[in-house]
Amino acid sequence: MLYRIKIYNSASSLPLNWNTVIGDHNIMLSREYFDALERSAPDNMRCCYAAFFEDEKLIGGALFQYLDFQYHSTFQKNQVWCSMRNFLARKFSGDVMILGNNMLTGQNGFYFDPSKATREQILVLLDDAVYKMQKEVRKTALIIYKDYQADFVNHFKGRNYHSYFRFSVQPNMILNLKESWVGFNDYLDAFSTKYRTRAKSARKKSEGIEKQELQLDEIRKYHKEINILYQNVAENAPFNTFFLAENHFEKMKENLDQNFKVFGYFLNGKLTGFYTLILNNDDIDTYFLGYNKELQKEKQLYLNMLLDIVRFGIDHRFRRIIFGRTALEIKSTIGAEPVDIFGLIRHKNGLLNRFMDRIFPSLNPKTEWIQRKPFK
Repeated sequence: MLYRIKIYNSASSLPLNWNTVIGDHNIMLSREYFDALERSAPDNMRCCYAAFFEDEKLIGGALFQYLDFQYHSTFQKNQVWCSMRNFLARKFSGDVMILGNNMLTGQNGFYFDPSKATREQILVLLDDAVYKMQKEVRKTALIIYKDYQADFVNHFKGRNYHSYFRFSVQPNMILNLKESWVGFNDYLDAFSTKYRTRAKSARKKSEGIEKQELQLDEIRKYHKEINILYQNVAENAPFNTFFLAENHFEKMKENLDQNFKVFGYFLNGKLTGFYTLILNNDDIDTYFLGYNKELQKEKQLYLNMLLDIVRFGIDHRFRRIIFGRTALEIKSTIGAEPVDIFGLIRHKNGLLNRFMDRIFPSLNPKTEWIQRKPFK
């Protein structure tokens, strides 16, 4: 069999049957999602795509993201130590090529028709694509294979991967929705008394908050407020590899339509919080959110958002909710469980690469947390 790889720099130039073969199986690999990224990408990000052909027939595709850290502050806290870490991160990283999606948690970097390629063949093709991207698009300081579950990353063996450091940062928090949860109360009834009381208390504290789904015209109307609320959360994070463009949510809604949801929280007519979801076949992927920091504690906005996401998932009969790798402990209180995910990283400087097992943990913060068990 003759395989061929072709690189594309824009979603509009992808093969006409891209969605039929690839995008329909994962919306985060769809032409529409890629187009939204291109029209609202973070300032330090560029996307490229690889298409894989067998005898001229499209069998798979992959997303590559280039990140430039020369002028980006990865560590956000205004402290001397963070300034030093930003300096070291720029010297160490410079620019990065990621096979995968740095804006999401999970294995969203590629899809192949399983009848056309085995896992072993997929790895060979991905490795060839990485080599081609480095040679034809841009050679970067770092190469990262991002977010693979253990049953897949264990296939990365052989001499091609000996120079890569295998890493795991934080797990992906996932809630599997049971078929027996016909309504939200069924879900709450599955909690132990402690966590059911906690959830009901959060609900009571949110009284006065009006919640509504925002359509495209409303996203445009409130785009400045949405961006401010997003920045409230993003700038408070200790570690950030990008910041969203101000028009990002608008472009996502334009392109993904009903598969992209924005829900606003209003108090006395003023937008005080929002969260976003990507509907991906049987899954819900939680996306970005924002809230008024002063009201967060008083109204328990974040916990209420998590509970509202679960209610939406149950009401619309989704299979699971992918909550991502942040705020692990509070997500575990609503039933999400950790799923370990791994990556591979390699530096072009051979000397630095030899010490990757020491350098990487110092630049990539890991949070200690306690997993809660809310169900009976």
